[in-house]
Amino acid sequence: MSSVWDELDRYLDSPSSITTPSEQKGSITAKASFDAKSDVQAVRKAIEGIGTTEGTLIDILTQRSNAQRQQISKAYQEATGRSLVADLKGDLSGSFENLLVGLVMPPAVYDAKEIIRAIKGAGTTDSTLIEIFASRNNQQIRQLSDAYESETKRKLLDDLKQEVSGDYGKCLLILAEGKRDETTNVDDAKAKADAKALYEAGEKKWGTDESKFIEILCRRSIPQLRKTLVEYKSVSGKTLQQSIEGEMSGSLEDLLVAVVKCVKNVPAYFAERLYKSMKGAGTDEDTLTRIMVCRSEIDMLEIRTEFKKLYGTSLHSFIQSDTSGDYGTALLKVCRGDD
Repeated sequence: MSSVWDELDRYLDSPSSITTPSEQKGSITAKASFDAKSDVQAVRKAIEGIGTTEGTLIDILTQRSNAQRQQISKAYQEATGRSLVADLKGDLSGSFENLLVGLVMPPAVYDAKEIIRAIKGAGTTDSTLIEIFASRNNQQIRQLSDAYESETKRKLLDDLKQEVSGDYGKCLLILAEGKRDETTNVDDAKAKADAKALYEAGEKKWGTDESKFIEILCRRSIPQLRKTLVEYKSVSGKTLQQSIEGEMSGSLEDLLVAVVKCVKNVPAYFAERLYKSMKGAGTDEDTLTRIMVCRSEIDMLEIRTEFKKLYGTSLHSFIQSDTSGDYGTALLKVCRGDD
């Protein structure tokens, strides 16, 4: 796995899924000749008939854009007086339910619900928080924060402060503010200075000054950080990721490594997360579902490309061999093609 994360120069001028999300890189796109009313009739028939016709629900909900699914939800509510999400929850179960309900939610609401799930009850699911806050841009973070407040009547940052602590908490809270610099100009002198400061805060000294890593990695723009990563390799002889993995531990290491990976290549980061969710005994269906839902209209085609490059097999075939039933069928429709 180290090789893809070491190819620093090739990312310098390539577009980033964080700063320039593109609908054309998604596996789900808007359906031409879309008719919300006829879709609602088909969905109602699938839900209200004797036994649920899962195939109809899969075909409609995985083959419409999120904006179109919002129109279906609105028309369904008007026609029945009921919420589509509530009816899907009442009729379906398990991961299949979670997948279709996730597809029906607006993206920001889905992110907010995943964060609520990660922090409720005993213990916090740090891996979910790390994945979301390392990979979203400022606008997406602001939108999910608003959705969180609408859902809970509380501020996201206030709740996170109760859940996370130490340097990890400090780092996550800065990301959750959604205030990363988003300018596109790169200051070469600043990149060199930051690289030197990072080297002196970590590899060069006894003990690590985590605050310097947090300040630079959580606030600088993506293009600026890409240049800093290249400069760091020149100064240190190691990649910044290797230094973080050697100098830090626990959730802070996991979060900073995720940030660095997303600075370099968001689709490769998600390809790796998908692979780890399915390899070995048992499947982490929560992570698998969340990534397939969240990236379906952003960069799923690029994730498929990176997956094939990293693991020598297609994401489609990996999902096919690891999942089954209606859940597996729906995931394959979201994935769309076999590479």
